[in-house]
Amino acid sequence: MIEVEVKGYADDSIFERVREEFELMRKEHHEDTYYQHPCRDFAETDEALRIRIRRFDGHFEAFLTYKGPKLDSTSKTREEIEVPINDPDEHTRILEALGFREVLTVEKVREKYYVEKGITITLDEVEGLGKFIEAEAVTEDRDKVPELVERLKRLLLELGVTRFERRSYLELLLEKEG
Repeated sequence: MIEVEVKGYADDSIFERVREEFELMRKEHHEDTYYQHPCRDFAETDEALRIRIRRFDGHFEAFLTYKGPKLDSTSKTREEIEVPINDPDEHTRILEALGFREVLTVEKVREKYYVEKGITITLDEVEGLGKFIEAEAVTEDRDKVPELVERLKRLLLELGVTRFERRSYLELLLEKEG
């Protein structure tokens, strides 16, 4: 699966426009813990491995996710492999036993909105970074990526986004700390 994603900086007015124009699917709390491979530098290879704990409506879900290198020069589009996990603590123990080390945990509140079939918008309030908006679509066809990127970018521009961001929240937080 290829996750086509365009992200921009947001403010209260952009959040309000989305809340007025689109249907809220759900509000979630995310705790994303990222890991460094023992033998290669994910910062150099532009990959990511994380365990995400997602809490909503009194429930929780957890996922182990691998994200491959970005596929184009303007968006955050990349191959993503994600599997549900039942016990994040035990998966963490496995990763650590294999030599992976924890890099950082990114915490955010996410509101997910339905735009149309196959397209969603998320409003993120990221601890230590502020407000962001992401437009996302999923495809199996790499040839459709450029068209989807442009469509998502137009959507964000129409909502008032003036500044786009290609770096991940992890990259932004590490840069801020460094």
